[in-house]
Amino acid sequence: MVEAVSVKEHSKYKGVYIIELEDSSERLATKNMVPGNRVYGERLHIIDGVEYREWNAYRSKLAAGILKGLEELPVKEGDRILYLGAASGTTPSHISDIIGPEGRLYGVEFAPRVMREFLLVVEARKNLFPILGDARFPEKYRHLVEGVNGLYADIAQPEQAAIVVRNAKFFLENNGYLLLAIKARSVDVTMEPSEVYKREIKTLQDGGFEIMDVVHLEPFDKDHAMVYARYKRE
Repeated sequence: MVEAVSVKEHSKYKGVYIIELEDSSERLATKNMVPGNRVYGERLHIIDGVEYREWNAYRSKLAAGILKGLEELPVKEGDRILYLGAASGTTPSHISDIIGPEGRLYGVEFAPRVMREFLLVVEARKNLFPILGDARFPEKYRHLVEGVNGLYADIAQPEQAAIVVRNAKFFLENNGYLLLAIKARSVDVTMEPSEVYKREIKTLQDGGFEIMDVVHLEPFDKDHAMVYARYKRE
């Protein structure tokens, strides 16, 4: 097994680290908020008494966005985030590391089977709050979520941007940030991905978002793009 030899914080993204291995290759990582705990079989490295979790860009669209040069990672320590499409908790767990014990992530997931897997992650991470619900109907969980300064969405729905706008109206503070993973083939399999991206981005703009950056996630995720935007309440 190739061992880690050094670690440094990413020069561009606070809370994200670069691990250098013995073979001179590099890996993204976050500081493990729960030392000894793995979420999806990722490798753990202890350097100078601190444990880091490798962050696999083929398993996490946010990591892919970082490797593709996303202009900014707005997620920071202490943030309150609504996460739509938490799935089994891979990306939420790394966000959990970044926001730390003072932060909160409300993870909405529709599928009960997947939610059971997410609950195993939540059990060890006290800044994650699971919500079994449908992101299309934010009014049904509005009593469970406080106002948030961040919104993350990774949902396989035809109207991804419209769902985001609906949730933003309920929960997202003025100038709050959005990270949206657009899945072009989930929106419309008959359209070119570039046209899907344009349409979804226009929906965001019409709903009060200012687009800060868009990065395409190939080769990590085919026909996916990560949108970073800021919300301007009327």
